[in-house]
Amino acid sequence: MDAAVKNAPREPQSAADGYFSCENIHAYYGESYIVQGVSFTVREGEVLALLGRNGAGKTSTLRTIARTDSPQLKQGTIRLAGQDLTKMRAFEAAAAGVQLVPEDRRIIAGLTVEENLKLAQIAEPRGWEIERVYDHFPRLAERRKQEAITMSGGEQQMLAVARALCREIKLLLLDEPYEGLAPVIVQEIEGIVREVKEMGITTIMVEQNAIAALHLADRAIIMDMGEIVYTGTAEEVLGDKKLREDYLAV
Repeated sequence: MDAAVKNAPREPQSAADGYFSCENIHAYYGESYIVQGVSFTVREGEVLALLGRNGAGKTSTLRTIARTDSPQLKQGTIRLAGQDLTKMRAFEAAAAGVQLVPEDRRIIAGLTVEENLKLAQIAEPRGWEIERVYDHFPRLAERRKQEAITMSGGEQQMLAVARALCREIKLLLLDEPYEGLAPVIVQEIEGIVREVKEMGITTIMVEQNAIAALHLADRAIIMDMGEIVYTGTAEEVLGDKKLREDYLAV
């Protein structure tokens, strides 16, 4: 590993230092050791870009934070706004304010846009009302009666983010929000993420389009082979060509 990367400044790792924190988390898919002692903090209202090549462990880290059944957390502590999420199931973490927007978006077939949004509001605690969603996402308002899976990929991504906001949200986890989208649609989704940031919602974003993610983020973490290899500001990563070439191939 390059010495400059090894010696990169680290954020404080104590749970007391951040609104959200992972401390020494280790997660597995069966016998496969995927997330290897990851620790980081995120301040309230901050956007963190979690970057790295395919297979670096980024999505697995998000899924571990969201307390999904897979991967399995074997060691470590996860805390959000003073609450310990470590032993929670996914539905309990969601009730505590963690909302994951997965790469595949999980739009429910056979339901309209509005029905997808209403379904997100069935259980307490609720977040935004439907009309507030439409105020911020006018395209969804235009398509409220349309079967959601017949919309374009960009529109489905808007719906996936809007659906997360329909729940009470403290931490938004975005997994590859630009995946498979045309550049013009990426710009629209960037605008939505920027708006979420302006609302003061704490966000962790995994994105292969590292440059786009860094322009939105406050800080960045780079992962490689399940471990964190660099922590710094987004500006520092944008300004370090060798670091980006070594770990992000950009």
